[in-house]
Amino acid sequence: MSSSPAIPPSLLATTPEELVPMLAEWNEKPFRAKQIMEWVYRKRTETFEEMSSLSKPLQAALAERFSLRTMKYARVEGSEDTTRKYLFKLHDGRFIETVLIPASMGLMGGRSDRRTLCVSSQVGCAYDCKFCASGLAGFTRNLTAGEIVEQVVQVEKLAGVRVDNLVFMGMGEPMANYVNVTKAITILNAQWGMNIGARHMTVSTSGLAPQIKKLADIPLQVRLAISLHGASDPVRDRIMPVNRKYPLAELFDALEYWNEKKKQYITFEFILIKDVNDTREQANLLGEVAARLNAKVNLIPYNTVEGLPWERPSEKVQKLFRDEVASYDVMATLRTEKGHDIAAACGQLRLKQETADGIIDSAIPEQRKTIAAGV
Repeated sequence: MSSSPAIPPSLLATTPEELVPMLAEWNEKPFRAKQIMEWVYRKRTETFEEMSSLSKPLQAALAERFSLRTMKYARVEGSEDTTRKYLFKLHDGRFIETVLIPASMGLMGGRSDRRTLCVSSQVGCAYDCKFCASGLAGFTRNLTAGEIVEQVVQVEKLAGVRVDNLVFMGMGEPMANYVNVTKAITILNAQWGMNIGARHMTVSTSGLAPQIKKLADIPLQVRLAISLHGASDPVRDRIMPVNRKYPLAELFDALEYWNEKKKQYITFEFILIKDVNDTREQANLLGEVAARLNAKVNLIPYNTVEGLPWERPSEKVQKLFRDEVASYDVMATLRTEKGHDIAAACGQLRLKQETADGIIDSAIPEQRKTIAAGV
């Protein structure tokens, strides 16, 4: 595949503080930065010519220096009252997925207004979790902060709704793209930006212990989710190669540090896989560590991925596992399935599209960029 032409960086990845010195070079006053941000985030303009409060020379200077949109909507699967998976084509021809999860029933029996968007942080993934579709074709590149923010902007327009809850649980390992992800979080949280509360943003990681400590040190009270999926090193080693670099003792040490710095609960995401991690022993180990770290547990029945051998346990086994974890006085929930019928496991839609377009030879190519291959 031939390389695509370079495009200007996205204005969606630029802060007012970064704009001010550029404006000074163009002999423009600092207050123009606020005006520009209002056009970008309040009015959601998609062309510089629409910025009517700016002079024509300033519009032209911005158009030469920046882009406003860098990805194209390709298609969606799902419907208004179900999980919707959006496929976007990036400027270099690759694809990413963004998933809009509908509101659930509220505590009083009515419908909750919360809409959750699951955003991607990388094209593919190098971490090669053995149950996951995102990394089947290996790692391609990090998403820019602008591409991360643009997922939210585009889905809000396409769906006609306001997104008020974000989870960095889509394609990729967010902590391996730490700089761009944290800049995107800053923009998404800012009053001049998307104005989404930090407590309504959750960063999920497979367990990159050093980056967990770095994230704990930033002032925003974002939430943290750990893709645990194994409560002992032998089980976790089998399905999550990252555990060989950052074994559970090191991961739990980083989570202790998180608890010292943050007020937000940790969530353990635990995909239940038949005859792999669904035993009573695993439930007991998970309950013990969750109680010690004051963590919530979200149990997820395995979502079938074409080309992978894993299966989900029976509903009886799922409920027994949940009850065993809960017996440690831990909040343990068993996720109600959403999106199984649209291949909602992250990466599947993108793999089908890139295989059909000839971008990759197969869903699991022989040569892949993974942490095992030195990435």
